[in-house]
Parts: sequence; structure tokens; C-alpha cells
Amino acid sequence: MALDMKGKGKELNERIVAFRRQFHQHPELSREEVETAKTIRKFLKEEGIPFEDGFATHGILGIIDGGKPGKTVALRADMDALPIEEKNDQPYVSRVKGKMHACGHDAHTAMLMGTASLLNRHKDEIAGKVLLVFQPAEELGPVGGASVMMEDGLFTKHEPDVIFAQHMWPDLQVGEVGVMAGPIMGNSDQFTLTIKGAGGHASMPHQGKDAIVIAAQLISHLQTIVSRNVDPLESAVVTFGTIQGGDRYNVIPSSVTIEGTVRTNRDDVKKRVKNRLQNSIDGFAMANEVEIELNYSDGYPATMNSPEWEETVRSSVHSLLGEHAAPSVNPSLGGEDFGRFLQHYPGFYMWLGTAIPERNIQKPLHDAEFDVNEESLVIGTELLAQLACDALERLASIN
Repeated sequence: MALDMKGKGKELNERIVAFRRQFHQHPELSREEVETAKTIRKFLKEEGIPFEDGFATHGILGIIDGGKPGKTVALRADMDALPIEEKNDQPYVSRVKGKMHACGHDAHTAMLMGTASLLNRHKDEIAGKVLLVFQPAEELGPVGGASVMMEDGLFTKHEPDVIFAQHMWPDLQVGEVGVMAGPIMGNSDQFTLTIKGAGGHASMPHQGKDAIVIAAQLISHLQTIVSRNVDPLESAVVTFGTIQGGDRYNVIPSSVTIEGTVRTNRDDVKKRVKNRLQNSIDGFAMANEVEIELNYSDGYPATMNSPEWEETVRSSVHSLLGEHAAPSVNPSLGGEDFGRFLQHYPGFYMWLGTAIPERNIQKPLHDAEFDVNEESLVIGTELLAQLACDALERLASIN
């Protein structure tokens, strides 16, 4: 029978919160996670947990060998922050101008450290191996850090039979966990459009080809890709995030650049949207006698949770938090680099409830006022530890 981790993380709560606040006060962007990695290495040394590092520059792999033979489970946490100026007023707010942990990666890292400590204390009772994956550059789409870590040999010596991760989720209450098989997060692609018209004087538009007017029409036109080409019961979003063009109020600009993203949760829908985007742009360019360049970057794949692991994850959640702790949830079209791990290994990605009761409206991920309810930290710590133990027991039973 698997170890019961319920309540065992409470004595670590103060330390987990302290680590989370330390990371929050000193956020580091993708590929800059120097001090974060240093703190993790120091922690692993103090715990006596062997580790390897240097994956994707700042990535770290901790290794807990159980006292009994068995299979291998990996647990992953991301480390990087975002280029956002924080607007919270707590005593632990970011001390670095223009940078903050607005996506909960500080909490993810702290919880995995707590899980490492918890599992290490009981390693003699564990049948198998637990890998602790501290991943950098999750926010650096479309490249990310997961594929780079694997290319750097992350799992060359120690290969997981299954991999798990969790993410702070403000739409769920503390004590609730979002669990669903299939695509829980979406394909996350990026694109840049450059409209090359012809400049001129604002009073003589007939002598040029107004890239701003063309851009306005094009943006409206491209919204029909989803509304008229994608089944209403399927998921797709085309969003434009930036538009740049022009230098002066009375000058018609010769070019406009538009940046945006395409989100889908199925590869066939993604292919359809991508093809329609190119075809629509080509037709629009011909109709307006201008050149429009499309630079499309395939980003993170959809995070496809392995159906065969759903029951195990739900069982772990129920054993810790009760039968009603895994409410029905809808998938998100947010992007997640963890999807790249799931292209190579079976696994599961969960949403950990972290709503703040004092807030009538929860601030979403990537918002300057995003924060987590720290009561969720010990829950996430115990959940990862419980899931690791339950997964090792299941792997032993099917092999």
C-alpha cells in the first residue's frame, strides 16, 4: 500500500512559504534563473538529495532513490518570472523593477522543494525513484525550456515512466484541484504580419497604399477564420496583441506590423486555422495590391493528459482532500511548455486551487496583481508527494 502523505507536509509549511516569498521578491526572467537555481542547489545539498544541473543552462534534476526497487516517476516545476511591474502591496512583493512572478512559478518551485524534502524523509519506504525536474524558461515561448532540457540529456541516465506537474489556478478554491484527461491546455502559436504598402501625404491618400487602413480591415477579416471556418463546438482563438505603424499624424505609413497568437486544443483545428490564415492574407494582399508577409511560429503543443492516469490522479486528490475536491473543469487555451514532456512520456497536469477569499474578483494569471493563497502551498506539496507514491504503486502493479 502506498504511503499516506496527508498532514505530513504541515511541519514544512513555514519553510515552503519562506522559499516562495524569497523567489517572489527576487524574480528572474527566462534564461536568467541564476539565483533561483543557486537556491535550489543549496537546498538539495542540505537535504542530501543528489542532483544534476546545467540542463537548458539553469535547469536542475534532483534524484530520490527509494529504499526498494521500482519504477520511476518525474515531478516538474517551472522557475521563471515575467516582465511585468507588480501592483500588489504585500510585504513580499517583487524587489526587481519590471519583473514579477505573475504566473505562480515561485510557488511551483517552492512546493516541489517541499515535496522533495517530504519524500526524502520517507525514501526508505519508497519502492522506486522520484525525479525532481526544476525547469527554466517556461515563459519563453515558442522555444521554452522543456525540449532544451531533454536535448541536453535530462532523462539520459534516469528516464521516467510517467511525469506530473501542477499549476496554481485562481479560478479554483483552495482545496480544489482541476483534473481532466485529454487537452487541458492548448496549442500556443505566434505570428507576425508585416503589411508593406506605400507611404504618402495624409491629404493625398490616392497616391499611396495606406497600410493602417489595410491593417484595420485585415484584423476584422481574419476574425472570420474562427467564426466561419471552425466548428462552433471546437476551440480556436485568433488574437492580435500588438500593432505598430506610422511616425506622424499627417503621414501615411508605408508599413504596419501586427503580432498575434493562435490558440487551439486539437492539431487538426490548428492546421485548418493556420492554412486559412495564410490563404486569407494572400487573397487580401492581392485585392489591395500590397505585399503582406506572414511569419508563423509553431509554439507549445497542447498539454495532452494521458487518460490512463486520470483515475490515479483523482484517487490521490480524493484521498488527501475529499471526494468533492476535483470539480468538473473546462480546458484552457493557455499555453504550457509541459506539453512537450507529454509528447515523449505519459503523464498528467493538474490545476491547484489558489483563490484568495478577500478578493471578489480573482486576478488572472499574468496580471500585475496576481497573487496566490499561501494556504494552497502545503496542499500542493502533499499532493505531489502522494501522487508520486500512488503512481509508483500503480506502475508496480501493472508490470
